[in-house]
Amino acid sequence: MIVKKPCSAADPLWYKDAIIYELHVRAFADSNGDGIGDFPGLIGRLDYLQELGVTCLWLLPFFPSPLRDDGYDIADYMNVNPSYGTIEDFQEFLNEAHARGMQVMIELVINHTSDQHPWFQAARLAPKGSPEREMYVWSDTDKLYDGVRIIFTDTEKSNWTWDEVAGQYYWHRFFSHQPDLNFDHPRVMEEVLTAMRFWLDMGVDGLRLDAIPYLVERDGTSCENLPETHAVIKSCAQQSTRNTKTA
Repeated sequence: MIVKKPCSAADPLWYKDAIIYELHVRAFADSNGDGIGDFPGLIGRLDYLQELGVTCLWLLPFFPSPLRDDGYDIADYMNVNPSYGTIEDFQEFLNEAHARGMQVMIELVINHTSDQHPWFQAARLAPKGSPEREMYVWSDTDKLYDGVRIIFTDTEKSNWTWDEVAGQYYWHRFFSHQPDLNFDHPRVMEEVLTAMRFWLDMGVDGLRLDAIPYLVERDGTSCENLPETHAVIKSCAQQSTRNTKTA
């Protein structure tokens, strides 16, 4: 799913015929010789990308992360992995891309976080049923949502993992180090919208939301593409750009 910021470009319909170049910052251009790509390095290659005819840059996850899943295990939604630079470096990159007539779309994973995210660490320690615990999907049994397919069958034997600290199982559709957020809990939507607005307010032109078919769970279903999930997606699209500054 892509959430587009309204009227952030000279042509509000820029995405209709955009020439999109997908890249991973860490693998693109290294400015300081440490072997890791970074935003200063990317800035230095913008003229090259412009010469290729690129009109939109699609950045894969660049947030703080343990990098057990190439950055798709996010530990902080509103910051930049220090290996790639700083928030200021990102803002400079954004400004330089816009100065060349290029839009910027970023990949945001909202189905799950890293198990190192402060939300999950707090959830493990919080009492059952507390707002902190309910940020994620927990159960006293691993039989809930029985029969839902396991996506990574080569590494995962169940969609549930037992957590000794919490004394419960937590749900994950992907790797066991990526617990799923609980979109039945209002605070989850509030936090996700806060993160979306943070980047849109900074000037990002679009968000590509990863893994959204799995946002909501219901027993007796496949837990994929449910009507409740579509309602969450619609709400994200409507509310993320509400009161958002435009360039």
